[in-house]
Amino acid sequence: MQKKRIVITGMGVVSPVGTGVEKFWKSLLAGQSGIRPVTHFDASAFDSRINGDVIDCDPLAHFNSKDARNLSKFIQFGVVAAKEALLQSKLDISQMDPYRAGVVLGSGIGSIYSAEEEYAKYIEKGPSRISPFFITRMIINEAAGQVSINSGAMGPCFAIATACATANNCIGEGMRMIQAGEVDVVIAGGTESATSILGLGGFCALKALSKQHNDEPQRASRPFDLNRDGFVMGEGAGVVILESLEFAKARGAHIFAELAGYGRTADAYHITAPHAEGLGARMAMELALKDAGLKTTDVNYINAHGTSTKLNDQIETLAIKNLFGDHARKIPISSTKSMTGHLLGAAGGVELIACINSIRDNMVHPTINYETPDPACDLDYVPNVARKVNVDVALSNSLGFGGHNATLIVKRFKD
Repeated sequence: MQKKRIVITGMGVVSPVGTGVEKFWKSLLAGQSGIRPVTHFDASAFDSRINGDVIDCDPLAHFNSKDARNLSKFIQFGVVAAKEALLQSKLDISQMDPYRAGVVLGSGIGSIYSAEEEYAKYIEKGPSRISPFFITRMIINEAAGQVSINSGAMGPCFAIATACATANNCIGEGMRMIQAGEVDVVIAGGTESATSILGLGGFCALKALSKQHNDEPQRASRPFDLNRDGFVMGEGAGVVILESLEFAKARGAHIFAELAGYGRTADAYHITAPHAEGLGARMAMELALKDAGLKTTDVNYINAHGTSTKLNDQIETLAIKNLFGDHARKIPISSTKSMTGHLLGAAGGVELIACINSIRDNMVHPTINYETPDPACDLDYVPNVARKVNVDVALSNSLGFGGHNATLIVKRFKD
């Protein structure tokens, strides 16, 4: 039986380089960095003192004062991105069977901020001062729950947490739900805000973060560059509206792209490091191509996981070369994280949206801060300047701590 075709009819973004899809995309094409000094707490004692924080998403512009207080940032970001995506799609769930609309919206960490704040209250004033909203601010599933409440979607509603592969897994599993006939529409993506004392401190302790450009934060995230020394933490959300082609056409929806392929694997290797030969990443890409019915030579652009860590960039490059062979050297590859930093559980959502805009505009955004080639990373990373490229098929990789690999493929929609 032929699989249902899945299309994308709406997109929403909250990011360090702009809230809103068009602002986000224009910033990427301009090579604009969203990396800044940490200002929301004293980070002077930390090895890494920079982050990609969101500076243009005022809660009171999107929520009443009560919800602005009681919903944590990662939940707010998810709701804001979902609202933009729904508005863009012109989808009114009240005009359809609400049980045929689902939500799959995950986070890698949830609200670590809330845990810190409430523990500080406990230490200072005792257990009676812990907020009754603490649990609902903190738990990962509440972003999906709030999107359901705000949109009226009453079908399957859940969160996936696979570290940095979260958003890709959420979007891919949403695709599978529609193909299985369970729903017609899924609001899917990832959201994250973990640039807190413990968030930054924990990744510093792992020696995962960049620390050589604290005084020049916009130069810190440099995927595939020889002198990269770690990633930069970011925050935000990326959400898309998935629909079956039949449902989208029946309501006259504008279709931005077709979600054609999804592959997911596990490295079964290490708690943080990718498989030394990139076997899991390679297989995720191979499965996504098979799912899409495409050949390696059909791919025009790869949005890499591209974290700016020594291991990730080298091994992702190896996985691409091993799968794509000679064609690997002909594919433009870029890292959104060079500008946004690493949005953790939200990364795959905003990066898929970058791929969709690449198809729309036939433009590929650059990998900024690429100055010194690394002999182990010897592909075309679109250094520093956006490029005009005919993009019909784009592949997006997300690789998470714990060995989670998830690849999505989008292509130009043709009826």
